[in-house]
Amino acid sequence: MIKRRYLYLLLLVPCLVFGQQRDTVAERYSKTINTSLLRTHLEIVSSDEFEGRETGQKGQKKAADYIRKEFKNLGLTPGNDTSFLQNYPLFLRRAADIDFSADTMHFKNKKDFRISLGSAVENQVVQTKEMIFLGYGRKDSSLAFNDYKKSGDLSGKVVILYYGEPQLQQDSKQKNRLQEQRSLTKEFAEKIKTVQQTGACCALIITDDLSAAIKAFRENKVASTEKTVPGGVTKKELLVFFITPEMGDKIMDTNLEALMIARQKTGKSNVLKKKTSVKIDIHRDETGVSGDNVIGIVEGSSFKKNEYVFITAHYDHLGIINGQLYNGADDDGSGTVSVLALARAFAKAKEEGHGPQRSVVFLTFSGEEKGLLGSKWFVEHPTIPLSAIECDLNIDMIGRVDEVHSGDKNYLYIIGSDKLSSELQIINEQTNSTYTKFKLDYTYNDANDPNRFYYRSDHYNFAKNNIPVVFYFNGTHPDYHQPTDKIEKIDFGLMEKRAQLVFLTAWELANRPTRIVVDSNKK
Repeated sequence: MIKRRYLYLLLLVPCLVFGQQRDTVAERYSKTINTSLLRTHLEIVSSDEFEGRETGQKGQKKAADYIRKEFKNLGLTPGNDTSFLQNYPLFLRRAADIDFSADTMHFKNKKDFRISLGSAVENQVVQTKEMIFLGYGRKDSSLAFNDYKKSGDLSGKVVILYYGEPQLQQDSKQKNRLQEQRSLTKEFAEKIKTVQQTGACCALIITDDLSAAIKAFRENKVASTEKTVPGGVTKKELLVFFITPEMGDKIMDTNLEALMIARQKTGKSNVLKKKTSVKIDIHRDETGVSGDNVIGIVEGSSFKKNEYVFITAHYDHLGIINGQLYNGADDDGSGTVSVLALARAFAKAKEEGHGPQRSVVFLTFSGEEKGLLGSKWFVEHPTIPLSAIECDLNIDMIGRVDEVHSGDKNYLYIIGSDKLSSELQIINEQTNSTYTKFKLDYTYNDANDPNRFYYRSDHYNFAKNNIPVVFYFNGTHPDYHQPTDKIEKIDFGLMEKRAQLVFLTAWELANRPTRIVVDSNKK
């Protein structure tokens, strides 16, 4: 028995040391994923003609049709019965008319304030006789949100807050002037969430740039038709307005910025209450629209064909905001065209007698930018049994270099690969070691990472259903969610190599003797 154990260990050592053996067939087909092909697709997908590919809009429909035709031309099997498209219902919310008054003062929409349609589904009239100013609502200030949650003082009331976080900055005209941050931070999102938990009915957010602030929330919002939370209870959403500093001063009848600077010096609480008769009358329009997922399959060539490896990306983007077109070349044009290139490589392999043993599903989602809506619809209305899905390899932004790696671009962020399977990360790492030799960066895989990217792309809806995932990501950059995310800034050589890693990992998963184990549950 002892001798047999030693023999087993000796046989195992080469596998642990050398990992995968080079597969020349897989490598040959990976080379069909090249710069020329990726550029050809991306010039179309990120073109002005597709109008930023906003879900439910004309540009998204054009993109879906382009992907559908490509899948059909490659000879893929339709992934939704006889169709490549999986359609799902949405609605577009618009604020048609808003009357906003405080005592005898009347304020104008888009001049003094702008509404966020991430809130309040129905037409409504909001009335209150008290306004409560909470400064920046910081957790480390003298204001304690938890005290308000316990006391109920904010229940049904309108709360006024400054956007962003306070900063002390020298100014030639005014020293120690409080400045707002221009970007929507995680802390700000948490702030709004906390205000909602207090029971407040409305939040007025002071900002000196209404247009910049509204980009994060939009005035027209495409959203899911599902308006309830588990248990059938109607989901109550906080009504959010962005207002100018001048409007804030008029409502509270004081210079709020001066008040905060004075109170900061004394350490006094920024809370200020004022009896004001406020009425907000909102009339909304809702129009039914729809989103589309595009699904194509390269069917397996063995008895394992009823097991599936998924390769996914979202093809939607932000559309047109305030007259500016958001092309979304990296986010996620890069992932979309990579899926098309991988589909071509697998289809060619099958055509030439080297098809995968398991079936490979190529799935592009819309609705990701609206809250992972397309992938959520798919896992709730699967065209393939979820139990038959071995894993999901999700590609979301692989065409650029972030500032952290500006000195060495031979990297790729890997997220989620160890969360549900002890084998998936090893396979991805061995594939990389054998072929592409990236420096795999697991920074965003940390459960305590404040960016929470693991929860912010379509793979997460698979992971929620106990399906192992890998999220391939290049990190954010100054053009992230900006009109400047254009094809001219894509590094096609780097993108080619990253897409090849996904292909080679998928090839290994589709052809290995057994499915990867699901034996972990890391949060």
